[in-house]
Amino acid sequence: MPKITALFAILAVALALSLPAGPCEAQLSRTFVSAAFGNDANNCDRPTPCRTFQGAHDKTHSDGEIIVLDPGGYGALSVTKSISIVNDGVGEASILVSGGATGIAINAGGAGYVNLRGLTIQGIGFGGSTGLRLDNAFALTITNCVVRNNNSDGIVYQPSLNGTANLALSHTLVADNGGSGINIQPSGTGRANVILNHVESYHNSAQGVVVSGLSTTVGSLVSAVAVHSVVAGNLHAGFVTSSSAGTGQPSLLVFDSVCSNNSLAGFHNDTGGSISVAVGGSTVGPNGSGGIDDPAHAETFGDNYTAGVTGPLASFTLSKQ
Repeated sequence: MPKITALFAILAVALALSLPAGPCEAQLSRTFVSAAFGNDANNCDRPTPCRTFQGAHDKTHSDGEIIVLDPGGYGALSVTKSISIVNDGVGEASILVSGGATGIAINAGGAGYVNLRGLTIQGIGFGGSTGLRLDNAFALTITNCVVRNNNSDGIVYQPSLNGTANLALSHTLVADNGGSGINIQPSGTGRANVILNHVESYHNSAQGVVVSGLSTTVGSLVSAVAVHSVVAGNLHAGFVTSSSAGTGQPSLLVFDSVCSNNSLAGFHNDTGGSISVAVGGSTVGPNGSGGIDDPAHAETFGDNYTAGVTGPLASFTLSKQ
């Protein structure tokens, strides 16, 4: 009997040694963060949440989600996978940015899906900080967020196109940034689809919204649609489209929106190539240098309203027909 027991013990040890070593800490499909009692040494499940977004991100499966449990500051974040970060009304979940840093940097790969909801990205006054920058992902969705007071741009959307990339920005405020509010400037070859729905871009030190094809190749399209949105009080132009000979085409459709009180034109086309701008059902003006400064590249649906508009609009009638 003792010999049999010893044999089983030897076999058990051999089997244990032959098994592959597992990770020290398994990733979860749903993780949690808490400013009140989180710790990044935890495994980030509901009873033992992490303290920062980065700590939770690194312990979350690709395509998983991070849930905010209570208000607080959760630190800067580098996103390298498909992930969803959700604050569903528990109070402000914020990221403070300074010293040339970026609040959220996204490089999730050409097939990556990133979803952000209920977050505040706040610059704190020194260095060339950027609120959010996307370098690579198939789709980015931003809902109910605030991006403000960064020294540089608020949101920089610059995917490297190799096919199609998508940005959907909804019910979000971008204000008081030292550069442009929303800077859409993809590179490469393909198509970028951008939807701005109930977006407000206020009091930025450069442009309100930039739609640029300058870094794309001929045949590429940067297609942006702004609906139910307000672009106002920016220190340069409200909406800016830009291209040159040998680059892709930016396309901008603005509907049921307001573009007013910008220091330069409401719509500015910086063109040496092909640009398409169309405006419908919107209010334009007053703006510092008129409604649009390049009417040759724009069209109206004839159902817009103007206020204090002079100059180039004589050949680009925005008033209601």
